[in-house]
Amino acid sequence: MSSDLFSADLPSDEDWVKRVVALRQKLRELSLAYYVLDKPMVSDAEYDSLYKQLELLEEKYPDLIPVDSPTQRVGGAPAEQFQQVRHVIPMLSLNNGFKDEDIIAFDKRVKDGLSSLTEIAYATELKFDGLAISLRYEDGVLVGAATRGDGTTGENVTANIRTVRAIPLRLHGDNPPQVLEVRGEVLMYKNDFAKLNQRQRDAGLKEFANPRNAAAGSLRQLDSKITAQRTLRFFAYGIGVLEGMDMPASHSALLDWYSSLGLPVCKERAVVHGAEGLLKFYNGIGAKRGELPYEIDGVVYKVDRLDQQQQLGFVSRAPRFALAHKFPAQEALTVVQGIEVQVGRTGAITPVARLVPVFVGGVTVTNATLHNEDEVRRKDIQIGDTVIVRRAGDVIPEVVAYVPESRPADAKPFEMPKECPVCGSPIVRLEEEAIARCSGGWVKCSAQRKGGLQHFVSRRAMDVDGLGDQLIDQLVDKNVITTAADLYRLGLTSLAELDRMAEKSAQNVIDALEKSKSTTLARFIYSLGIRHVGEATAKELARHFGNMDAVLAATEEQLLEVADIGPVVARSIISFFEDSLNVELVNQLRAAGIHWTEGAGVEIQAKTLAGKIFVLTGTLPTMSRDDAAQMIEAAGGKVSGSVSKKTSYVVAGAEAGSKLAKAEELGIAILDEDALVALVQSGPQDAADVAATE
Repeated sequence: MSSDLFSADLPSDEDWVKRVVALRQKLRELSLAYYVLDKPMVSDAEYDSLYKQLELLEEKYPDLIPVDSPTQRVGGAPAEQFQQVRHVIPMLSLNNGFKDEDIIAFDKRVKDGLSSLTEIAYATELKFDGLAISLRYEDGVLVGAATRGDGTTGENVTANIRTVRAIPLRLHGDNPPQVLEVRGEVLMYKNDFAKLNQRQRDAGLKEFANPRNAAAGSLRQLDSKITAQRTLRFFAYGIGVLEGMDMPASHSALLDWYSSLGLPVCKERAVVHGAEGLLKFYNGIGAKRGELPYEIDGVVYKVDRLDQQQQLGFVSRAPRFALAHKFPAQEALTVVQGIEVQVGRTGAITPVARLVPVFVGGVTVTNATLHNEDEVRRKDIQIGDTVIVRRAGDVIPEVVAYVPESRPADAKPFEMPKECPVCGSPIVRLEEEAIARCSGGWVKCSAQRKGGLQHFVSRRAMDVDGLGDQLIDQLVDKNVITTAADLYRLGLTSLAELDRMAEKSAQNVIDALEKSKSTTLARFIYSLGIRHVGEATAKELARHFGNMDAVLAATEEQLLEVADIGPVVARSIISFFEDSLNVELVNQLRAAGIHWTEGAGVEIQAKTLAGKIFVLTGTLPTMSRDDAAQMIEAAGGKVSGSVSKKTSYVVAGAEAGSKLAKAEELGIAILDEDALVALVQSGPQDAADVAATE
């Protein structure tokens, strides 16, 4: 960008034309790198600066602005309605498969249809949870876009599609086809969906139920300027009309060609052989489904060779050469039989819908969270309603919405109870909070006591192996323990007498409790369950103060000096230690033998890894991932759960999975355990000096 084409104003029309053409080409290259190649070349600020330059230059000769200029992403006045568009080649749906047997049968039908004795090559790709679209390019320029509609006729959404930066307004290359109709999917990434719903909440507007609805709703705005405000993405996966050049020989070659034209094509695709290859791809994608930045509801199989596709043809409204292999449903309809409340470890009262059992996302769901009283009111969920239940991965199932037309006449609204269902203490709700809470505290409320103890022994707190929820429930219900300090007074006999506890199991718990006495200050602070104090805040407190006595004596002003601690968190910490029972608990736990290295604060540790971001994957030879994370953080580094372009290093052990592959793809330095230890001791030198595993 040092060329004088991007510097001072140039006087002649010829120079103006050169400059504006160069700017347009540069912006197209930057969009390709960002949206298609996933390799940004400049910062957002630099892109915006170039974009502004182009806008200013185009103001000089507005009549000469081409329709494919980057500045023409946002349309003009809102449309009154969408025009209907008839697809030259219908956009057909796919038949579905749900079980392994369905896939084996599909492969057999294909082989029989082709009279083939050899394994068939299939192109495999993802089934996106978005909105199908057809893009029409003429001589390389985008001239039209239409939704799938009923497969034969869709809606003209050209103005809105032009706002989607992932879709090129002009295809790359010098010899584009005369006509090309690209079939693909418009979708919204998970993080963009979350940001959109946050904006909706901030504006007091209705939230979208899921990314698919958000994408569809955004694309069907009559005002394209609204669409432009929402970040939509696109992946190409098929073809309609092609004129002016020969069709590629295979589906995989078609997608490779699309990529060379600057069209976004998903990287999660492969060519496999036979039913075994299809099922391996399905299981592989299923294992990393939760790590994908977008929602999918299955994978798609297509016979790779296009001549074989033509030979197989179509049946009804679906091709014989393709099949969608669906994942277990993650949303389903069921009925709310009742709404009860649960009491959390901090006294939080959470409404929970008791449901007619329904199979969602691979499991049978009988309960789903309603979050809080305001959420129940906002969604207008009543007892007796038919509702949409969603489950994503290991996330707690939630009620998304009710079905208005199915509401029975005797549906009953939810009423928040006035007293805690566990201890009978008053339920209170502060004006500035959305959560109502039991006022009994852990002394009176056994639910809070159980929750607090479960948190105390959890893996990222004191890490007491073998002391599970059911065992804690028994210990509390039988009045064997009242506080966490009582755990360290347990004897072998008292444990062995509990249900389903033999002497060996009891001894294992005793040993785990003894082992847990040697911990870190950060883990100990986190284990106390102070409201608003998570792992990261506990680590910052430990680093800043260096010892527990300093934390106990800290004033609000001193707490506000700690990184990431604001007034709300500071007041919560002060309030916790103003309770003499909590201070006594800390003293009892220390008297029981819980210890750590005092003074291991930020001043003591050498910050050799300051500013570096690490991702841990696989099993390390001599240390756990938690231990490795603690070592990295003590040296000033940060540990992330996912690999991105911001990741500095990936630490890989045995059986490392998709995170390692992602790191290799992005060219991120990969360390083994020895290299990590060396890095902590000496700090990073040059990337080339880092011992990385291959």
